[in-house]
Amino acid sequence: QVQLVESGGGLVQAGGSLNLSCTASGTIFNINVMGWYHQGPGNPRELVASITFSGMITYADSVKGRFTISRDNAKNTVYLQMNSLKPEDTAVYYCKADVKRSRFGLVTQYWGQGTQVTVSS
Repeated sequence: QVQLVESGGGLVQAGGSLNLSCTASGTIFNINVMGWYHQGPGNPRELVASITFSGMITYADSVKGRFTISRDNAKNTVYLQMNSLKPEDTAVYYCKADVKRSRFGLVTQYWGQGTQVTVSS
């Protein structure tokens, strides 16, 4: 089994910063893509940013220039540095990892439990 544990959410004023982290543990051969998604009340879960094992990065247009995703492959950890936060960034942030548990195994998606980010105006 694989578990993703997130940390770093909280309450911050508009213009402030937060740094989220997510660590995967369990039986892991490698992790191709790690990413962050967010889900506001009544909204679908949407991609915020993702990063491949080799470092290719994708950002949602709404966070370009404000958020930075990074990862430590040795620690199976992904980070999301969020700067210049806006009230519309308020959401539950979820970590996702595409995990291969053995050399010839299939890739399985795992999700974290979510961490609340609230930005006050």
